[in-house]
Amino acid sequence: MKIRSIFLMLERSQKALLLLFIAALGLIELLLADRKYGLFSGGFGQSQAVDEVAERFIFFAAYLSSLSFALISAFWIILRISRAKTSWVPGFNLVLFAGGVFISLLALQYQLHSYFSDAVSFQLMANLGGGSLLDAIMFAANEVAVGLAALVVAVLSGWIIFRFLRKHYPPSLGGAMPPYLGRSAIGFFILCLFFLVQIPGWSADSYNGLNRTLAWKSLSSAANKLTDFDGDGYGMVARMADDAPFDSSRHPLALDIPGNGIDEDGFGGDLALIPLPTAPPSQVITGDKPNLIIIVMESVRYDVLGKRVNGQVVAPNLEAIAAEGSSTVPAFSHIGFTTASLKSLFTGDFRPGNESPSLFRDLKQSGYQIGVFSGQPEDFGDISKTVGMEENADIFVDGTVLKDLRAFSNGAQGSILIDEGYILDAYAKNFSDPEKWQRPQFLYFNFQSPHFPYAHDKIPASLVPRMLPRSEIRAKNAEALRETYWNAVAYADKRLGELVSDLKEKKLWENTIVVVTGDHGEDLFEKGFLGHGHIINKRQYGTFFVTNKADVDIAGPIGLRDYRQMILSLMDDKPVKSEGGPVLMIVGELDEPTQIGMAQSGDRITTLRLDTGEACLVEKGLCNDIARLKGDAKSRADLLVRLWGSQRWQSRAVKAPSPYQR
Repeated sequence: MKIRSIFLMLERSQKALLLLFIAALGLIELLLADRKYGLFSGGFGQSQAVDEVAERFIFFAAYLSSLSFALISAFWIILRISRAKTSWVPGFNLVLFAGGVFISLLALQYQLHSYFSDAVSFQLMANLGGGSLLDAIMFAANEVAVGLAALVVAVLSGWIIFRFLRKHYPPSLGGAMPPYLGRSAIGFFILCLFFLVQIPGWSADSYNGLNRTLAWKSLSSAANKLTDFDGDGYGMVARMADDAPFDSSRHPLALDIPGNGIDEDGFGGDLALIPLPTAPPSQVITGDKPNLIIIVMESVRYDVLGKRVNGQVVAPNLEAIAAEGSSTVPAFSHIGFTTASLKSLFTGDFRPGNESPSLFRDLKQSGYQIGVFSGQPEDFGDISKTVGMEENADIFVDGTVLKDLRAFSNGAQGSILIDEGYILDAYAKNFSDPEKWQRPQFLYFNFQSPHFPYAHDKIPASLVPRMLPRSEIRAKNAEALRETYWNAVAYADKRLGELVSDLKEKKLWENTIVVVTGDHGEDLFEKGFLGHGHIINKRQYGTFFVTNKADVDIAGPIGLRDYRQMILSLMDDKPVKSEGGPVLMIVGELDEPTQIGMAQSGDRITTLRLDTGEACLVEKGLCNDIARLKGDAKSRADLLVRLWGSQRWQSRAVKAPSPYQR
């Protein structure tokens, strides 16, 4: 009788228990979101933390409304299925099914995200991971299987418990459906609609955070689908709302057709194309054939030259090469992630295809022997396939080949990092014989130590008394984090010096073109952000171009896509001279970016957030709605939109068949 009394009490307290259930699930999701995404505190890959009082008030009001609507509606449906009987059964089913599905979706989402980085969306995950959502599922296959097995066990356990309770405590105690459910569901639905319409204009950070929660994201997606009257993929209540809901040719991110008098994408008026340089065609090196060595230093940003930490030079070997030859600072990544950056670097194309001309294909065709010595898996994100790396390499040693020597236990492709010492050991093993150099050589090295988390067991604390462990990486330890990062850069530079010394000892230096660069930059909590590829600025997108040849004279900024033509000119013994710029940068994909940017001479960087219409003159710290800009600011923003539109058109152009196609 005592237990029966408890059940009767629970039946009479369904409203309080429902609120408690909503609060419990909400607390679980938000704790996970903050731990994984830095939703409220910021973190790696998090550019829009909900960290201000007004932002948090808006966020919690909308979040609780959407979650309450979802769970109350689920409870209403369960009660209807239960024939409007109030007892412990509907509550039990709500916890078992609604709660179980909610927790399972959370677990799946966070497990998949964990395989790449602390990126905050599946698109960013794909960029950071160099792959697709399918890649993520494949990498996480074992853990997903374990999760599904656990779900099956939970459901079976719930069914057994239900049978036991039903046998000993009959649920047929009667009672009508609680009248508050219908009213509450309608009220929360209206409140959610209000927030869907208003929040995009109130707070970008709050809206961004809400779209990382299950109930809100589901409701927002449904509302966007229902208001997509013209079927162009954009509705009236999205962050990027469709201002022409009945014209499928006009919507955010639509391809603006030049010269037709219509502004399809809503930015900058009708597109006026800008002539853009095209990727160099396939080339054969003739005459004297110097050796070529390209060293890519992962995540090393533009200010490495001249950088000092605790009175010590961070990159003395890199500075020595620059002093002897040439340097261009900054050089900009176009997309801010490794995979896209390396593809542009080797092909000279903004968005190359798998048969695009590249340095690997050029030099193989020119009779070069090719060696790859990389601390990352080069098939990651189809880098190798796109640029013809492994198919043309005579020697191929990368993170996959050396995965048993990886610095961290995680074996997923996005987490493999091989210490530079092992890379140089592989190089020494293959090139200890001077006879090897009788043929012209093209060697590509990739040094990974400056990659997040900027410390592993092989890196000594040469610039700092203590390296910051990954568990302590957070904004309050920003200064220690920066020193740890530069310490890792110093380690990569030391290994660079060993390679240079070997070339000089073999008397190969004079007949070798050496190019050293980064693939992109890195924010180190300077503005509360850690990572790259999410906010267009000089720190995240800016890197450097250094060569031992003195024939490079670039007056303005260059992009990684400029490298191939510059290197081919050097190999043909031609000086490289250019005014430089403008350089296009994007966050996301070329056709669907969230932000676009442009670097020009004089340290000028112009950005435009396509989801909000906010344009910024970054070097001045000035931002305004693009429609309100005047004078030079308007001219810069209009040029940026034209540059982006022109690049889209060039990338869609039909290209001539590649001579490498087989």
